[in-house]
Amino acid sequence: MLYARLIVMRLLKAVVVLFLIIIFNFILIQLAPGDPAAILAGEAGATDEEFLRQLRERFGLDQPLYVQLWRYVSGIAMLDFGWSYRQGMPVLDLILARLPATLLLTGTAFVLSLGLGILAGSMAAARVKKPSGSLIMALALIFYATPLFWVALMSVVLFSVYLDWLPAYGMYTVGAGHSGLAYVLDVAKHLVLPATTLALFFMAIYTRMTRASMLEASQQDYVKTARAKGLSPRVIQRRHILRNALLPIITLAGLQAGQMVGGAILTETVFAWPGIGRLMFEALQQRDYNLLLGIFFFSAALVIVFNIITDLVYRLADPRIKEGS
Repeated sequence: MLYARLIVMRLLKAVVVLFLIIIFNFILIQLAPGDPAAILAGEAGATDEEFLRQLRERFGLDQPLYVQLWRYVSGIAMLDFGWSYRQGMPVLDLILARLPATLLLTGTAFVLSLGLGILAGSMAAARVKKPSGSLIMALALIFYATPLFWVALMSVVLFSVYLDWLPAYGMYTVGAGHSGLAYVLDVAKHLVLPATTLALFFMAIYTRMTRASMLEASQQDYVKTARAKGLSPRVIQRRHILRNALLPIITLAGLQAGQMVGGAILTETVFAWPGIGRLMFEALQQRDYNLLLGIFFFSAALVIVFNIITDLVYRLADPRIKEGS
């Protein structure tokens, strides 16, 4: 009953937030430079005013701003995100076709970064006065400070061009005709470089956060009591320090999970990964405003979903949080 009420309240707030995001994104896109009708006319090789007028009338671009906003909001209520000017397809179909690839990439990168980050942070906290602990933190600092696109390019040069171990681009081998297990292995092989590249930056953040949180937790009274009882250092590290140190990491992970979708733009572009990040980049170049608005909506919805999941996980991890908190 408690979690059902919590989910209902979060969903009601999510509807209000999404509505405000829709309005803000629509106004922001309208203020952006560029005219979709002029771009379409230029691609068609006709730039006369009559043809431009027909294009604006066809796509509703000649209507007042409030009319366009009302049509867009009412369309979203009916799950109609409009028509992609450039692709010649419904926006919803384009996004749903690309969304699984992005979720696969970001989901894999999230699991890698969180798991390896917590493991590396725990090792660094346990070896705080040893060279190995300093080495872990130095590597984390390097990965945190290195630009994501540079890591992506260098990984392609090293593992694809020089060593020829992994494919450099795409989600699967075009024309190979794989199916079943062979297709899964082919996708997994293509996933290694982009997922690892995207995970390195966030793994560095989790490593630093885990180490700092564990060092802080190790100074608490309940840890001193556990040591006085004669518990082994491994038991104290795992059951008392790490468990309580995970609470701020859960909050950070919920925030970072939503950011990974936006951070996937560079990764998907470099590795030609067919996700919504690359689709967003293409829509921005082509001034495909309806497609951009649809991608913004889905990105915001994913962030809200991740935040709701984080709230639920946090309440499971910390029983001290009550219903009224």
